[in-house]
Amino acid sequence: MRMQMKRERVVRCGWVIALTMAAASAGVQLQAQTAAAGAGDLTGSWQGTAEAAPNSGGKGHRIVLKVQKTGEGGKPAWHGVMYDLDGDDPSQGRSTGQMSFDGGAVRFTVPGKDVTYEGKVSADGRSIAGQVTQNGQQRALTLARAEGDAAWEIPAEDQAMAKDADPDWEVVTVRPGDPNGRNAGFHLEGRQVFVERKTVMDMLLVGYEMHKKQIANEPDWAHTEIWDVKGIPDTPGKPSLRQLQSLVRKALVERFGLVTHTEQREMEVFALTVAKGGHKMTPSAGDPNGLPNENDNGGTIVNMRVENMSMKEFALLMKFFTDKPVVDQTGLSGRFDFQMRWTADESRAPTDGTAPPSLFTAIQEQLGLKLEPVKAKTDVLVIDKLEKPGAN
Repeated sequence: MRMQMKRERVVRCGWVIALTMAAASAGVQLQAQTAAAGAGDLTGSWQGTAEAAPNSGGKGHRIVLKVQKTGEGGKPAWHGVMYDLDGDDPSQGRSTGQMSFDGGAVRFTVPGKDVTYEGKVSADGRSIAGQVTQNGQQRALTLARAEGDAAWEIPAEDQAMAKDADPDWEVVTVRPGDPNGRNAGFHLEGRQVFVERKTVMDMLLVGYEMHKKQIANEPDWAHTEIWDVKGIPDTPGKPSLRQLQSLVRKALVERFGLVTHTEQREMEVFALTVAKGGHKMTPSAGDPNGLPNENDNGGTIVNMRVENMSMKEFALLMKFFTDKPVVDQTGLSGRFDFQMRWTADESRAPTDGTAPPSLFTAIQEQLGLKLEPVKAKTDVLVIDKLEKPGAN
């Protein structure tokens, strides 16, 4: 009897050991599976401090990167939004372009900011060790997954300017633009308004929502000389697109002495419509009342990334790239994010078959939209007076 009881204890002990070992093995497998899933998935929020630029004497910048999966199946795609919490506009996220994640290696760019990041995800999927390069300067930046209270808070966007406000300039400066500068465009940083490396014709097209064929009697220098306009509105809040356009018009009047009148003339225009099969753009998660963001590199091969843009605004943007005015007839409401790549000058394009299609083909194939020529009466802005500004 004693021997049986002893053997029973031994058997029970063996079961306990076996069960303990099985549980431990399952735990190890679960941890391994969790780490593998984390290492293979970028989705979520990441944060880290980029070291200060060499010889800058400044501090590092806190960076937050929010990533979502945009593709399914064997090879998912990724899209991120990067925030610089110590930059000029910490609430303004910048969408990434060309984000790749392969074999644990992460790479993405930030169009319009000349930013490239390259890093490697750790085995447990909790961090990315890498380097960020901007304007040719490389700095170390390790990003860690940010969860709960440990996540850095992204400041709220500046309050919008009152919708019925018609702002003027509290202060504005106009200077010749740097022909070797990197950035060009219309943008906001907080309340500050920037027009960088743009011609007077560019400002007329944006300010008056006109195509170049809708503007008459302008001097030659309006097409060739570039300018920087920088200022602060006299009304609190962040201006809307309409208010930004009003400020551009007032800068032209106040600093360039612009005087105009409007005439109606019949001309050919392009109607922007939805192609058969529907559009291929992504509905934007940006502020529905905010400004659109557009970056392109210009040149023979144009790479364009657009965020938070309505179709009416896209029609306005296309006036910079077409030989006729563009009218929105898509019937699409809301705002969209999309990318487009096309050949602007086929005579200078590569002949090895790598050149992207023309603008018209790219719009249809890549966005699911069409540009079709039609005739219509439209406004023409006639320039009565325009002068180069004096020194500020």
